[in-house]
Amino acid sequence: MTHPIPYLSFNGNCAEAMQFYEGALGGTLVLLKNSDSPYAAQTPKEHAGRIMHARLALPGGGALYAGDCPPQMNYSGIHGVGLTLNFDTVAQATAAFNALAEGGKISMPLQAMFWAKIWGMLTDKFGAPWIVNGELQAGYAK
Repeated sequence: MTHPIPYLSFNGNCAEAMQFYEGALGGTLVLLKNSDSPYAAQTPKEHAGRIMHARLALPGGGALYAGDCPPQMNYSGIHGVGLTLNFDTVAQATAAFNALAEGGKISMPLQAMFWAKIWGMLTDKFGAPWIVNGELQAGYAK
């Protein structure tokens, strides 16, 4: 089955955000700048260093995509979605939660919940909302 891949939009700080996520979550990051794309000649000079496409291949087979908002579009921030991470252990969930919360805002601290041994919510310093689960309880799909 096809799995949805989150695609985040940023306003010139995509590389910084994706490097932050790579540090917080692990994985392998690939960044494509506008200046390195087939559309480099059509890109305004002030947008040449912005990211056209970023891919963070996450441990376990997941992925997170992102890019800087194209110059012809208005950037309106990240809204209307929450990125959920399910971890096999409480320790993994706690480490990821704490790393993502650095410089951000915790809306629900890590706590036990009926669907997981530990759960919490935060918005990171780039404005992306995260939901983190550790050790899902029996009956709750991964």
